[in-house]
Amino acid sequence: MTFLGSTIFGKVKHSNAITRNIYLSSKIYGANGLTKTNIKNGMKSIVMNDLKTRNCLSNSMMEDLIEDISVDQDNPEVRCMVLSAVGPVFSSGHNLRELAAKGEKGSAAVFATCSKLMNTIMEAPVPVLAAVKGVAAAAGCQLVAACDLAVCTKGSSFSTPGASWGLFCSTPGIPLARAVPRKMAAYMLFTGEPISAQVAIQAGLVSSVVDDEKLDEEVARIVESISKKSREVVGLGKKFFYKQIEMDINSAYRLGESVMVGNIGIPDGQEGLRSFAEKRTPKWTHGLRSKA
Repeated sequence: MTFLGSTIFGKVKHSNAITRNIYLSSKIYGANGLTKTNIKNGMKSIVMNDLKTRNCLSNSMMEDLIEDISVDQDNPEVRCMVLSAVGPVFSSGHNLRELAAKGEKGSAAVFATCSKLMNTIMEAPVPVLAAVKGVAAAAGCQLVAACDLAVCTKGSSFSTPGASWGLFCSTPGIPLARAVPRKMAAYMLFTGEPISAQVAIQAGLVSSVVDDEKLDEEVARIVESISKKSREVVGLGKKFFYKQIEMDINSAYRLGESVMVGNIGIPDGQEGLRSFAEKRTPKWTHGLRSKA
């Protein structure tokens, strides 16, 4: 049987290793000590933990986030990753003092790390959800826009105020312009004014808005829903979703036809069809292959 990942998108790695149980109950800190992670009930929680800088996306913070997202991509226990933060600010964006100190050459490396982080989120085989409580500004807003899903509290706000400080939010505007209508993106980028949670959901920047005390509950609900699906099927679907967005519609349909046919051919695709016909709950392999 042909595996869809190897025929259409290139090889996709799957791990048959025993789940790394050390991650299931203990909190692990990022290499630079700026994040905390934990795995429980299908969710890998990644918490930005730098109150001193209002969780700014310094080069060190972004390196920790890249590592946190990358390290468990093949862990079958992880069905969704959730980015959140301590304190009243989700992220204040790039560390402007760091950029000023590094100059043009050093800043180029920071922006390259930022681009790598955003691409790491998009290329992760599981959905990445931003859980926002508070302010998401500049590159912090970029981080939200780059995530597959976003839930925020009613008091949260989003802005790209870089032009106010002489540094236009050019890179934050990349995922922002792909997440919200053009006029809204232009408004945020040119005025720098924040938008409310209500405006954010109307514009499509976030997926859900809840009361403060309901944030964890809403995140858990979404993760549970994702976890009930085949990890492999969701991963293939995510990869196609982003690939087709950049294609013309006819090419997207042609590729989509091939992807769906290939999807039927993988074990979880067949299991899903069988379980539907037999009116039972599917038993997914999640892309893991049993040893002969």
